[in-house]
Amino acid sequence: MAEPMSAAKFLAALKAEGVRVVEVGSWRTHNRNSKGPWGSVNGVMIHHTVTSGRQSSVDICRNGYSSLPGPLCHGVIDKDGVVHLVGYGRANHAGGGDPAVLTRVVAEDYGTRPPAPKKGNLNGTDGNRHFYGFECINLGNGKDPWPAAQLDAIERVGAAICRAHGWTARSVIGHLEWSNDKIAPKGFDMPGMRDRIAARLKTKPGSSTGTTYTVGKGDTLWSIAASKLGDGNRYREIAKLNGLKDADQIVPGQKLKLPKK
Repeated sequence: MAEPMSAAKFLAALKAEGVRVVEVGSWRTHNRNSKGPWGSVNGVMIHHTVTSGRQSSVDICRNGYSSLPGPLCHGVIDKDGVVHLVGYGRANHAGGGDPAVLTRVVAEDYGTRPPAPKKGNLNGTDGNRHFYGFECINLGNGKDPWPAAQLDAIERVGAAICRAHGWTARSVIGHLEWSNDKIAPKGFDMPGMRDRIAARLKTKPGSSTGTTYTVGKGDTLWSIAASKLGDGNRYREIAKLNGLKDADQIVPGQKLKLPKK
Protein backbone atom coordinates (compact mmCIF):
# COMPACT_ATOMS: atom_id res chain seq x y z
CA MET A 1 0.00 0.00 0.00
CA ALA A 2 1.41 3.37 -0.99
CA GLU A 3 0.51 6.82 -2.18
CA PRO A 4 0.77 7.17 -5.96
CA MET A 5 4.02 8.48 -7.36
CA SER A 6 4.01 11.91 -8.90
CA ALA A 7 3.82 11.87 -12.69
CA ALA A 8 7.45 12.99 -12.85
CA LYS A 9 8.65 10.15 -10.61
CA PHE A 10 6.51 7.67 -12.52
CA LEU A 11 8.10 8.73 -15.80
CA ALA A 12 11.59 8.67 -14.30
CA ALA A 13 11.05 5.16 -12.91
CA LEU A 14 9.99 3.83 -16.31
CA LYS A 15 12.94 5.43 -18.09
CA ALA A 16 15.40 4.18 -15.46
CA GLU A 17 14.18 0.63 -16.16
CA GLY A 18 14.92 1.06 -19.85
CA VAL A 19 11.30 1.51 -20.96
CA ARG A 20 10.94 3.36 -24.25
CA VAL A 21 8.29 6.02 -23.63
CA VAL A 22 6.15 8.31 -25.77
CA GLU A 23 4.32 11.07 -23.91
CA VAL A 24 0.88 11.66 -25.45
CA GLY A 25 -0.49 15.17 -25.05
CA SER A 26 -1.24 16.37 -21.52
CA TRP A 27 -1.08 12.83 -20.09
CA ARG A 28 0.13 14.04 -16.66
CA THR A 29 -3.20 15.76 -15.91
CA HIS A 30 -5.57 13.59 -17.96
CA ASN A 31 -7.53 11.50 -15.43
CA ARG A 32 -10.86 10.70 -13.76
CA ASN A 33 -9.93 12.11 -10.35
CA SER A 34 -13.13 14.17 -10.26
CA LYS A 35 -15.15 10.94 -10.25
CA GLY A 36 -13.44 9.13 -7.40
CA PRO A 37 -10.24 8.62 -5.40
CA TRP A 38 -6.82 7.75 -6.81
CA GLY A 39 -4.85 5.77 -4.21
CA SER A 40 -3.68 4.34 -2.04
CA VAL A 41 -2.12 2.19 -4.76
CA ASN A 42 -1.45 -1.49 -4.26
CA GLY A 43 -0.21 -2.87 -7.55
CA VAL A 44 -0.01 -2.95 -11.33
CA MET A 45 -2.69 -4.41 -13.58
CA ILE A 46 -2.08 -5.72 -17.10
CA HIS A 47 -4.77 -5.78 -19.81
CA HIS A 48 -5.11 -6.36 -23.55
CA THR A 49 -6.88 -3.81 -25.73
CA VAL A 50 -8.91 -6.13 -28.03
CA THR A 51 -7.76 -3.80 -30.81
CA SER A 52 -5.07 -3.68 -33.47
CA GLY A 53 -3.07 -0.77 -34.82
CA ARG A 54 -0.97 1.66 -32.81
CA GLN A 55 -2.69 4.99 -33.35
CA SER A 56 -6.28 3.78 -33.08
CA SER A 57 -5.45 1.80 -29.92
CA VAL A 58 -3.70 4.77 -28.30
CA ASP A 59 -6.60 7.07 -29.23
CA ILE A 60 -9.19 4.73 -27.71
CA CYS A 61 -7.19 4.29 -24.52
CA ARG A 62 -6.69 8.03 -24.18
CA ASN A 63 -10.20 9.18 -25.09
CA GLY A 64 -12.38 6.19 -24.23
CA TYR A 65 -15.85 6.03 -25.75
CA SER A 66 -19.38 7.20 -24.96
CA SER A 67 -20.11 4.62 -22.24
CA LEU A 68 -16.63 4.63 -20.71
CA PRO A 69 -14.66 7.90 -20.86
CA GLY A 70 -10.89 7.91 -20.98
CA PRO A 71 -8.26 7.50 -19.94
CA LEU A 72 -8.70 3.72 -19.97
CA CYS A 73 -5.20 3.13 -18.57
CA HIS A 74 -1.96 4.95 -17.78
CA GLY A 75 0.11 3.47 -20.57
CA VAL A 76 -0.46 1.61 -23.84
CA ILE A 77 2.22 -1.00 -24.58
CA ASP A 78 2.72 -1.36 -28.32
CA LYS A 79 3.89 -4.55 -30.01
CA ASP A 80 7.30 -2.95 -30.60
CA GLY A 81 7.72 -2.42 -26.85
CA VAL A 82 7.12 1.34 -26.84
CA VAL A 83 4.88 2.55 -24.01
CA HIS A 84 2.54 5.43 -24.86
CA LEU A 85 1.58 7.36 -21.73
CA VAL A 86 -2.04 8.54 -22.11
CA GLY A 87 -3.12 9.49 -18.59
CA TYR A 88 -2.11 9.70 -14.96
CA GLY A 89 -4.33 9.46 -11.91
CA ARG A 90 -7.61 7.62 -11.67
CA ALA A 91 -8.31 5.77 -14.93
CA ASN A 92 -11.19 3.58 -16.10
CA HIS A 93 -9.17 0.39 -16.45
CA ALA A 94 -9.72 -2.02 -13.56
CA GLY A 95 -13.37 -1.63 -12.61
CA GLY A 96 -14.72 -3.85 -9.85
CA GLY A 97 -12.83 -6.86 -8.55
CA ASP A 98 -12.56 -9.28 -5.70
CA PRO A 99 -11.56 -7.75 -2.34
CA ALA A 100 -9.99 -11.09 -1.37
CA VAL A 101 -7.59 -10.70 -4.29
CA LEU A 102 -6.73 -7.17 -3.19
CA THR A 103 -5.94 -8.45 0.30
CA ARG A 104 -3.56 -11.07 -1.08
CA VAL A 105 -1.89 -8.56 -3.43
CA VAL A 106 -1.36 -6.11 -0.57
CA ALA A 107 0.14 -8.88 1.58
CA GLU A 108 2.07 -10.32 -1.39
CA ASP A 109 1.63 -13.70 0.27
CA TYR A 110 0.00 -15.86 -2.40
CA GLY A 111 1.67 -18.67 -4.34
CA THR A 112 1.71 -18.96 -8.13
CA ARG A 113 -1.55 -17.06 -8.52
CA PRO A 114 -3.85 -14.99 -6.30
CA PRO A 115 -7.10 -16.74 -5.31
CA ALA A 116 -9.53 -17.03 -8.22
CA PRO A 117 -11.79 -13.95 -8.15
CA LYS A 118 -15.41 -14.51 -7.18
CA LYS A 119 -16.56 -10.94 -7.82
CA GLY A 120 -16.45 -8.79 -10.92
CA ASN A 121 -17.07 -5.41 -12.42
CA LEU A 122 -20.61 -4.89 -11.10
CA ASN A 123 -20.26 -6.16 -7.54
CA GLY A 124 -16.58 -5.85 -6.68
CA THR A 125 -14.18 -3.47 -4.98
CA ASP A 126 -13.15 -0.34 -6.91
CA GLY A 127 -9.88 -1.24 -8.60
CA ASN A 128 -9.43 2.04 -10.45
CA ARG A 129 -8.19 3.69 -7.26
CA HIS A 130 -5.79 0.88 -6.31
CA PHE A 131 -3.87 -0.09 -9.45
CA TYR A 132 -1.62 1.37 -12.09
CA GLY A 133 -3.01 0.10 -15.40
CA PHE A 134 -1.37 -0.81 -18.70
CA GLU A 135 -3.20 -1.85 -21.86
CA CYS A 136 -1.22 -4.00 -24.30
CA ILE A 137 -2.13 -3.86 -27.98
CA ASN A 138 -3.47 -7.34 -28.71
CA LEU A 139 -6.73 -8.79 -30.02
CA GLY A 140 -6.96 -11.08 -27.01
CA ASN A 141 -8.08 -14.04 -29.08
CA GLY A 142 -5.22 -16.33 -28.10
CA LYS A 143 -3.88 -16.20 -31.66
CA ASP A 144 -2.58 -12.66 -31.95
CA PRO A 145 1.16 -12.91 -31.17
CA TRP A 146 2.91 -11.30 -28.22
CA PRO A 147 6.30 -10.24 -29.63
CA ALA A 148 9.39 -10.41 -27.46
CA ALA A 149 9.69 -6.61 -27.43
CA GLN A 150 6.17 -6.24 -26.03
CA LEU A 151 6.68 -8.87 -23.34
CA ASP A 152 9.99 -7.27 -22.41
CA ALA A 153 8.22 -3.91 -22.01
CA ILE A 154 5.57 -5.47 -19.75
CA GLU A 155 8.36 -6.95 -17.65
CA ARG A 156 10.19 -3.63 -17.43
CA VAL A 157 7.04 -1.63 -16.62
CA GLY A 158 6.09 -4.03 -13.84
CA ALA A 159 9.61 -4.02 -12.41
CA ALA A 160 9.90 -0.23 -12.62
CA ILE A 161 6.78 0.39 -10.54
CA CYS A 162 7.51 -2.43 -8.08
CA ARG A 163 11.04 -1.13 -7.61
CA ALA A 164 9.79 2.43 -7.02
CA HIS A 165 7.35 1.31 -4.32
CA GLY A 166 9.44 -1.47 -2.81
CA TRP A 167 6.95 -4.13 -3.93
CA THR A 168 7.64 -7.68 -5.12
CA ALA A 169 6.47 -9.14 -8.42
CA ARG A 170 3.33 -10.41 -6.67
CA SER A 171 1.99 -6.86 -6.89
CA VAL A 172 1.63 -7.28 -10.68
CA ILE A 173 -1.54 -9.06 -11.76
CA GLY A 174 -3.67 -9.55 -14.85
CA HIS A 175 -7.23 -8.26 -15.14
CA LEU A 176 -8.46 -11.87 -15.23
CA GLU A 177 -6.86 -12.37 -11.80
CA TRP A 178 -8.81 -9.39 -10.42
CA SER A 179 -12.30 -9.81 -11.88
CA ASN A 180 -14.32 -12.97 -12.56
CA ASP A 181 -15.76 -11.55 -15.76
CA LYS A 182 -12.46 -10.67 -17.47
CA ILE A 183 -10.02 -12.74 -19.56
CA ALA A 184 -7.13 -10.31 -20.10
CA PRO A 185 -4.34 -10.75 -20.78
CA LYS A 186 -4.86 -13.77 -23.03
CA GLY A 187 -1.93 -15.32 -24.87
CA PHE A 188 0.78 -15.33 -22.21
CA ASP A 189 1.03 -16.58 -18.64
CA MET A 190 0.94 -14.12 -15.72
CA PRO A 191 2.85 -16.42 -13.31
CA GLY A 192 5.62 -16.63 -15.92
CA MET A 193 5.62 -12.85 -16.30
CA ARG A 194 5.88 -12.44 -12.52
CA ASP A 195 8.90 -14.77 -12.62
CA ARG A 196 10.48 -12.49 -15.21
CA ILE A 197 9.74 -9.38 -13.14
CA ALA A 198 11.13 -11.04 -10.01
CA ALA A 199 14.35 -11.88 -11.86
CA ARG A 200 14.64 -8.30 -13.10
CA LEU A 201 14.16 -6.89 -9.61
CA LYS A 202 17.30 -8.77 -8.56
CA THR A 203 19.35 -6.74 -11.05
CA LYS A 204 20.16 -3.07 -11.38
CA PRO A 205 17.49 -0.91 -13.08
CA GLY A 206 17.59 -1.19 -16.86
CA SER A 207 20.06 -4.07 -16.95
CA SER A 208 19.83 -7.30 -18.88
CA THR A 209 18.38 -10.14 -16.80
CA GLY A 210 20.66 -12.86 -18.12
CA THR A 211 22.64 -14.33 -21.01
CA THR A 212 19.89 -16.67 -22.23
CA TYR A 213 16.39 -16.11 -23.54
CA THR A 214 13.44 -18.49 -23.84
CA VAL A 215 11.61 -18.02 -27.13
CA GLY A 216 7.97 -16.97 -26.78
CA LYS A 217 5.02 -17.17 -29.14
CA GLY A 218 5.41 -14.72 -32.02
CA ASP A 219 9.14 -14.10 -31.44
CA THR A 220 11.62 -13.67 -34.27
CA LEU A 221 15.38 -13.33 -34.07
CA TRP A 222 14.97 -9.68 -35.04
CA SER A 223 12.38 -8.94 -32.31
CA ILE A 224 14.51 -10.70 -29.69
CA ALA A 225 17.56 -8.69 -30.70
CA ALA A 226 15.53 -5.48 -30.63
CA SER A 227 14.08 -6.09 -27.16
CA LYS A 228 17.03 -7.74 -25.40
CA LEU A 229 19.99 -6.07 -27.12
CA GLY A 230 18.42 -2.77 -28.16
CA ASP A 231 19.15 -3.31 -31.87
CA GLY A 232 17.15 -5.63 -34.13
CA ASN A 233 19.99 -5.77 -36.63
CA ARG A 234 22.01 -7.77 -34.10
CA TYR A 235 19.84 -10.82 -34.86
CA ARG A 236 22.75 -12.22 -36.88
CA GLU A 237 24.86 -12.33 -33.72
CA ILE A 238 22.20 -14.39 -31.97
CA ALA A 239 21.96 -16.72 -34.96
CA LYS A 240 25.73 -17.19 -35.10
CA LEU A 241 26.06 -17.73 -31.34
CA ASN A 242 23.41 -20.47 -31.47
CA GLY A 243 24.57 -22.11 -34.70
CA LEU A 244 21.48 -21.00 -36.58
CA LYS A 245 21.13 -19.87 -40.16
CA ASP A 246 19.47 -16.48 -40.51
CA ALA A 247 16.40 -18.09 -42.06
CA ASP A 248 16.05 -20.79 -39.43
CA GLN A 249 12.67 -20.79 -37.69
CA ILE A 250 12.78 -20.62 -33.91
CA VAL A 251 10.06 -22.23 -31.81
CA PRO A 252 8.41 -21.31 -28.49
CA GLY A 253 10.25 -22.80 -25.54
CA GLN A 254 13.60 -22.86 -27.29
CA LYS A 255 16.44 -21.41 -25.22
CA LEU A 256 18.86 -19.08 -26.99
CA LYS A 257 22.21 -17.75 -25.85
CA LEU A 258 22.47 -13.99 -26.11
CA PRO A 259 25.59 -11.94 -26.84
CA LYS A 260 26.63 -9.20 -24.44
CA LYS A 261 24.48 -6.08 -24.62
